[in-house]
Amino acid sequence: MKTIGLLGGMSWESTVLYYQLLNQGVREQLGGLHSAKILMHSVDFAEIEQLQVNGQWQQAGLQLADAARGLEKSGADMVLLCTNLMHKVAPVIAAQIKVPLLHIADATGSVITSQGLKNVALLGTRYTMEEDFYRQRLLDNFDLNVLIPEADERDYIHTTIFNELCQGIFTSATRQNYLAIIDKLRTQGAEGVILGCTEIPLLIRQQDTDLPLFNTAALHAQFALQQVFTEDENNRS
Repeated sequence: MKTIGLLGGMSWESTVLYYQLLNQGVREQLGGLHSAKILMHSVDFAEIEQLQVNGQWQQAGLQLADAARGLEKSGADMVLLCTNLMHKVAPVIAAQIKVPLLHIADATGSVITSQGLKNVALLGTRYTMEEDFYRQRLLDNFDLNVLIPEADERDYIHTTIFNELCQGIFTSATRQNYLAIIDKLRTQGAEGVILGCTEIPLLIRQQDTDLPLFNTAALHAQFALQQVFTEDENNRS
């Protein structure tokens, strides 16, 4: 079985979900006492967040790249960056390692297109919603039209992600506000919603809305498991 390297801690609440999903996936596939082979480097999120605020993205990328190299040296066959936002520096990280860095937008886009959808809304941090590193990849690689909330709504989502969700605070009031934003995006043509921050699925579940939700953390973990089992099958053939 291939070993998965997790670059987590951004935040640790969502990294827990990755660990759980990967182990559940291996047990479902292989049964018995099987569990995933995982190496993890969990950063101090406060340090990374300060680099974000200061606009020191290159430094943040190099710091994460150093952690990724450590995972590779320890035996990781692939690396998952357990956050949507820090894929802004994915090229910096990928350039420093020889094993694949599995991109969260690729995992998400492939599932959306397999369902025949074209217009999807994107919720996440302000950086993720407003900058090109995520939306452009979805357009270029999967021909998806990505809708984002209004400016004041983007500010609200960004603030609650850092002040609530990343600190383990999930309230019914915030949930209802997010759902109201989703309903508004539906009227603008959204056929589904990308939960483009790995903490948002801890707040909103599919049962909260009939609009398809794409849990990026879950899809990222599923994508990694496909690589693990595909390579195992090739080795057995």
